Amino acid sequence: MVARRVRRKLRGGRVLDLACGHGLVAWVMLLLDDSSPNALALDVRLPPSAARIADAMSGAWPRLAGRVVLEQRAIADAPVEHGDVVVATHACGALSDAVIDKVLAARAQLGLLTCCHDEETCDMGGLRGWLDVSTAVDVTRVAKLRAHGYSVHTQLVPREVTAQNRLLIATHI
Repeated sequence: MVARRVRRKLRGGRVLDLACGHGLVAWVMLLLDDSSPNALALDVRLPPSAARIADAMSGAWPRLAGRVVLEQRAIADAPVEHGDVVVATHACGALSDAVIDKVLAARAQLGLLTCCHDEETCDMGGLRGWLDVSTAVDVTRVAKLRAHGYSVHTQLVPREVTAQNRLLIATHI
């Protein structure tokens, strides 16, 4: 669902799936838009089953074979470039902010499902007195992106899909 919503707004470009887990979002992003040449899925710890999923996806959709690379690497070391479509659906707490910083530095595009808002590590933009922690953090993230020249589109993913349900889609103007 997240990949489909992001693809409605962000087309083409190399896909970077940061904090990817098994890398499924990277695979689905390529399935939904064949104009992306490839995808790089990064996580500090790839689950052992990620390779089996890659084999199954390539077997089911041969046009994807060799187009998704899974690497065990930190977000800080992600090679984000201008024109990339960066997605993150498991970047907990301050990792979401690290993803945003990488996107801003490269002027890349962003699809971020924010999660696990942490009062100690996330910037609440001085809004804690008015808003709950997660809302304050996400409003501050949107303001930061807008201040850097991004157009930001926000959506809610149904809670039946995930309790962490704020989707932020940003493109540089």
